[in-house]
Amino acid sequence: MKTFEELGVSGEIRKAIEELGFVQPMPVQEAVIPYLLENKNDVIALAQTGTGKTAAFGIPLLMRIDTSNRNAQALVLSPTRELCLQITDDIRDFAKYMDGVHVEAVYGGASIEPQMRALKKGVNIIVATPGRLIDLKNRGVADLTNVRNIVLDEADEMLNMGFSENISEIFESINENHSTLMFSATMSREVEKVAKKYLHDYQEIVVGSRNEGAENVNHIYYMVNAKDKYLALKRIVDYYPRIFAIIFCRTKIETQEIADKLIKDGYNAESLHGDLSQPQRDLTMQKFRQHLTQLLVATDVAARGLDVDDLTHVINFGLPDDIENYTHRSGRTGRAGKKGTSISIVHSREKFKIRNIEKEIGKKFVEAEIPSAEEICKKQLYKVMDQIVKTDVDDEEIAPFMQDISRYFEYIDKDELIKKIVSLEFGKFLAYYAEAPEIEAVVPDKKEKRPQSDKQKLQNKAQKGYRRLFINLGKRDGFYPGELMQTLNRFVGGRQEVGHIDLLDTISYFEVPEKDAKKVMIQLSGIRYKGRTVRCNDADEGGKPEKPKRQKKDDWRSLMNKVPRDLRGPEPDFSEEGWALRKPRKKK
Repeated sequence: MKTFEELGVSGEIRKAIEELGFVQPMPVQEAVIPYLLENKNDVIALAQTGTGKTAAFGIPLLMRIDTSNRNAQALVLSPTRELCLQITDDIRDFAKYMDGVHVEAVYGGASIEPQMRALKKGVNIIVATPGRLIDLKNRGVADLTNVRNIVLDEADEMLNMGFSENISEIFESINENHSTLMFSATMSREVEKVAKKYLHDYQEIVVGSRNEGAENVNHIYYMVNAKDKYLALKRIVDYYPRIFAIIFCRTKIETQEIADKLIKDGYNAESLHGDLSQPQRDLTMQKFRQHLTQLLVATDVAARGLDVDDLTHVINFGLPDDIENYTHRSGRTGRAGKKGTSISIVHSREKFKIRNIEKEIGKKFVEAEIPSAEEICKKQLYKVMDQIVKTDVDDEEIAPFMQDISRYFEYIDKDELIKKIVSLEFGKFLAYYAEAPEIEAVVPDKKEKRPQSDKQKLQNKAQKGYRRLFINLGKRDGFYPGELMQTLNRFVGGRQEVGHIDLLDTISYFEVPEKDAKKVMIQLSGIRYKGRTVRCNDADEGGKPEKPKRQKKDDWRSLMNKVPRDLRGPEPDFSEEGWALRKPRKKK
């Protein structure tokens, strides 16, 4: 393996990254850094999240900067505010010993005035979310005419969140003589479309294999009945006493419910979803990064941009419909060379999803049995014993109290004292699992159930208080959750609450509160989306092919009865020959 010096990294940057603990380049850095330093053409780099991507593009960007020029020379686009801030901090750390380098983050959800003032002073590298950057550009503050290098980090997530039109507008504002670098965890159809449209003569650099899962991640699934999923979750968490994990749920409501249950049952957990305000989200993620929170229950969208290096587990309380989302979830653990585990709690109807994910990521899932009460208690007991043995004792601090402590425990047997200490810490697990409800074993069907057809999905019931709607737009139209939310906010007005979303290739289903359903259907029906007329109606009616109504003989006659006899034409031919008009018969 080469060193950073052999890759061509400057001395100032090497000094900074050595202080950050960079010893040897990671595979993505070894592949990308020298190529970018030696070539000016466009690049697509496929690598999992957490593999050192920021250094892979951040170091070459810094080495291409002319510090005597205070105009924006490089632009990094990221899907979320959190990732935007993280990239900015990392690049600033890399540039610690470089004079005259100015890096600024611009993102939504924060006051725009400080960002405007910073850009007016002069910035070399702008790290931005697409929406806020366009706002600043339209205000005449963000000048992109001198940008010679643009990076799209987590391009697949940006497209999934509906930023394709924003990205197009940004590219139109940049000088044609620029280099583009796209980083993506997966090479989806949408990423390929953007590459063909905006990248020229590009080089594809693949670290690992296309669309594969993270190398250091083990994939495990537990098969349970749907009613036992929460009980199974508790047992899995208890079985790993030192767990530090994100628990992914499918909807905001489910996320909050699971978090509330865990907190009520004494677990150190918090929720993260779209209904939280930005300050609440920032505080929650800060506590999680600092390990003040052990379990973070989150939706896919809310957890984007949350980068934590030492995550031990990712738990899928519900598998996502999109395999790319699973890749992003599992890629949040097993980073920086460490091992990680992705656990999925599934019921028998979801087993086909496991098989589909295995084919896509090229890795096998291991089916495991739910830990027994005895196994969990042993694990927790060893944890308590280990904590007692490894506890540091400050002799000077405790010395004044030792005489009283010794006198108090003078007549207690040593073995009895140990039992009491262990029971104090371990008692709640013994009490719970002594009467813990049993989790029934699942008898798998002989034939795995196939994915539901579009017609079957019509029969799915919405969650309580919501109505399930159909819309005639899908993934092939570039219609993803972000696009749906933007469309609703634009045409329905305000911040429209949305429940579960099912995205298919040509159509989609989504849930809205019952009270809003009629308004949403009226406002969306008839609008134009990328040249298509939108149809939105109740899911019980949507998705069924609209067959032309065949005119019946009785219908024709009832219509003709309203026409005066002398103006009526010949009666249609209802025979097998079709709709040819019958010629009037000649009277003999």
